[in-house]
Amino acid sequence: MSCQDWPEPIVRVQSLSESGSTDIPDRYVKPPAERPVLPNSRINGDDEKINIPIINLAGLDGGDENARREILGQISAACREWGFFQVVNHGVRHELMDDARENWRQFFHSPMEVKQAYGNSPKTYEGYGSRLGVEKGAILDWSDYYFLHYRPSSLKDFNKWPATPASCREVIDKYCKELVRLSGRLMKVLSINLGISEDRLQNAFGGDNIGACLRVNFYPKCPQPDLTLGLSSHSDPGGLTLLLPDHQVTGLQVRKGDNWITVKPAKHAFIVNIGDQIQVLSNANYKSVEHRVAVNSANERVSLAFFYNPKSDIPIEPVKELVTEESPSLYPPMTFDEYRLFIRTRGPKGKSQVESMKSPR
Repeated sequence: MSCQDWPEPIVRVQSLSESGSTDIPDRYVKPPAERPVLPNSRINGDDEKINIPIINLAGLDGGDENARREILGQISAACREWGFFQVVNHGVRHELMDDARENWRQFFHSPMEVKQAYGNSPKTYEGYGSRLGVEKGAILDWSDYYFLHYRPSSLKDFNKWPATPASCREVIDKYCKELVRLSGRLMKVLSINLGISEDRLQNAFGGDNIGACLRVNFYPKCPQPDLTLGLSSHSDPGGLTLLLPDHQVTGLQVRKGDNWITVKPAKHAFIVNIGDQIQVLSNANYKSVEHRVAVNSANERVSLAFFYNPKSDIPIEPVKELVTEESPSLYPPMTFDEYRLFIRTRGPKGKSQVESMKSPR
C-alpha cells in the first residue's frame, strides 16, 4: 500500500447514521476502557458546574494595565492547569462565526455525490474524509470531516475548498483570516507569560510564514453512543487550536487528572488549546492535553477546528531562554512535517506521540 491510498474502502459515517440501523458496525466499537461516560448532550445550565476557564479578552489591548495583567494571569493559569480555555470578546464577528458553522452544516447535508467529488487521500488529508491513520483493521471514529489548508499561500487552493453552498469559499476565507489574527494575539500572550519576548514563540513558528489549516468535524447521530467516540483521545500535534464548537450540542471532553470533563461552550466563544509544538517550544512549561469527542443518538454536531502551526520545515525545539542546567531541554529538534507524518501514520494515540519524542535522560 502506498501512502496515497487508504488501506480499505472508505465508508461515510453519515451514510451509516442515515441507514436506520440500530447497531453500529464492529469497526467503530471501542475497547471497554476507551468508551465514554455520556453526559446530557444538550447544553443545560443545570448540568454539572465544572468547566474549563472562560476568559474575557475585552481589556487585553486597552490602556488599563491592571485589566491586561488580570487577563494575562488568567490565561497563564489556564495554560498551566488545564491546557484549555475559552475566550469571549475576542474580536471575531459573531455573524461570521455563525455563517461559517452554518455553511459547513449545509455542505455536510449536500448530496453524497457533491461531497464525494472532494474525497481525500492519506497523502495530504485535504478534502472530505472519514478516517485518520492508515493502519489496516483499525477501530474507527464515528465522524466525517473536511480538511483544508489556509497558510502558507502556496498550499491554499480554492479548488480544493467546497463550492457548495455558494458562499462557502468566501466565508471560509474571511473566517480563517480573522483566526490567523486572533492566534497571533494569543501567541504574544503565551510568550509574555513564559517570561520571554512577546514575539519569541511567533518567530520560532517562522514569523509570518506560519502554517494554518482548518478541519471541520461532522458527528452524525449514533444509535449506540456508549460504545464509540466521535474522535479518539489525542493531543493536537500542531501549535495552537481554536475550536468553534456546535452552539447547541456538547461533545468535547478534556482530560483533567483521571477524569473526563465535558466542555460547556460559552455563547460565541472559541475554545483554545495548547498543541504539542507549543509544549516542545515551552520545554513542557505548557502541556498539550488529551481530549476526545463523545457522540449521541439524538443530535448531530458540527465543529470547526482551526490549527495554527509552525512553518513545516523549521526544526522545533525548546527555546533557548527556557533551557537551563536545572531545566535541561526535554526534546530533540524535529520539524513539524516530520512530526505530522509520524502522527498521520499512526492516527490518534492519546499523549503517547509527544511523550515518545522526549530526549533520553
